[in-house]
Amino acid sequence: MRKVLESRANGDEERMSKLEEELKEARTQAEEADKQYDDVQKKLLQVETDLERAEERAETGETKTTELEEELMVVANNLKSLEVSEEKANQREQSYKEKIKTLTSKLKQAEARSEYAEKSVQKLQIEVDRLEDDLISEQGEE
Repeated sequence: MRKVLESRANGDEERMSKLEEELKEARTQAEEADKQYDDVQKKLLQVETDLERAEERAETGETKTTELEEELMVVANNLKSLEVSEEKANQREQSYKEKIKTLTSKLKQAEARSEYAEKSVQKLQIEVDRLEDDLISEQGEE
C-alpha cells in the first residue's frame, strides 16, 4: 500500500507541478492580457481625444462654411445689384449720347443760322451805310 501511496503521491506531485506550471502560465497570460488591456485603454483614450478634436474642427469648419455661404449670398446679391446698376448706367449713357448727338446737331444748325444772320446783318449794314451816304449826298445837293 505504501507503493500505491507513494505512486499516488508522485502522481499528485506531478499533477501539482503541472498545475503550478499551468498556474504560472495563466498568470503570465493574465499579466500580458492586463498589459494589453492597459495599452488598448490608453489607445482608446487617445482615439477619444482625437475624436473630440476632430468633432470640434468639423463643427468649426461647418460654422465657417455657413458663414462663407452667407457671405457668398451677400456677394451674389451685391453683384446682381451692380449688374442692374450697370444696365441702368448703360441705358443712361446711351440716352446721354443720343441727347449729345441731338444737341450737337442743333448747335451746328444754330451756328449756321447765326453765321447766315451775321452775313445778312453785314449786308444790311452795308446797304444802310450806302443809303445814308446817298441821303447825305442828296441833302447836300439841295
